[in-house]
Amino acid sequence: MNQSTSGNATTPGNHPPVSFGKVGVLLVNLGTPDGTDYWSMRRYLAEFLSDRRVIEWSRFLWLPILHGIVLSKRPQKSGAAYKEIWNNELDESPLRTITRSQSDKLSEVLADLGENVVVDWAMRYGNPSIASRLDALKAKGCDRILVFPLYPQYSASTTATVNDEVFRALLKMRWQPTIRIVPPYHDDETYIDSLATSIKNKLSELDEEPEVVLASFHGIPQSYFDKGDPYHCHCQKTTRLMREKLGWDDKKLQITFQSRFGPEEWLQPYTDKTVEKLAKEGVKRIAVLNPGFVADCLETLEEIAGEAAEIFEEHGGEQFTHIPCLNDAPEGMAVLENVVRRELQGWI
Repeated sequence: MNQSTSGNATTPGNHPPVSFGKVGVLLVNLGTPDGTDYWSMRRYLAEFLSDRRVIEWSRFLWLPILHGIVLSKRPQKSGAAYKEIWNNELDESPLRTITRSQSDKLSEVLADLGENVVVDWAMRYGNPSIASRLDALKAKGCDRILVFPLYPQYSASTTATVNDEVFRALLKMRWQPTIRIVPPYHDDETYIDSLATSIKNKLSELDEEPEVVLASFHGIPQSYFDKGDPYHCHCQKTTRLMREKLGWDDKKLQITFQSRFGPEEWLQPYTDKTVEKLAKEGVKRIAVLNPGFVADCLETLEEIAGEAAEIFEEHGGEQFTHIPCLNDAPEGMAVLENVVRRELQGWI
């Protein structure tokens, strides 16, 4: 039951109004610009690329490059890429559309837990911000909040930076809510089952099955892995479990890494180079899925369904299939619901 100390018989009349007794669930995805124009893209990229966990280079070296070169050129290029996938009807990115829908649907399926469970969503970079949604949940009476970084595989450059932002917001609160953080779920049985089901469903629509399927994960610099980041291991385990579930070997389902940035070496094999290599070797049919993304976004729709498909066809490939993310489909919602119900145990 939601409770309030405002104006009741147990508190003096001048007691400040407070609400408590509810549990919040905050879904957090990476982020999105508010528009495709130069200044919207620049604000988003400046916030994203200023994060010390995303770019670990010395600030003395990186900030002049960021503000002198990157932010003068990249907003136009990124804006053009976003325009290709933009949800023009709602004037927003697909990531925002899908994340909102995931939040709404999760609220519906958790209705049996009662009105004291409140589901909301935020973006690590861009809007709505983590701080603003934590404040909103607290204002609704949530004194316990489950924060769900929407990254199945842990990395300091993703999960950890969500955690950083959550605790930065708490620093400004006099009455802090109790916080739980959803742990990585790269080997969760429901997650693996849902990925396998989504693959089977998509391939069943094709006249001919792909010769090779790539599980393409967002990359991180090799140096991050060398420093102890577990991300590579989590990606490898997810892929191995998918192989076991599907009954495939490592030739049929291969792991690759995409979206590298800057001059240093990143985790390999690279997705674009692998797609090109397979086409040159005579492979005519491939499919690519993105198990590390819970919602389709620029990196899946433009980089994979767009650019990777072009690379494959330019080098002799004939049939390129992009397998959508789990998104807000039943399989995707089953994963989110399963993880949230598990992590709420003891609170509900």
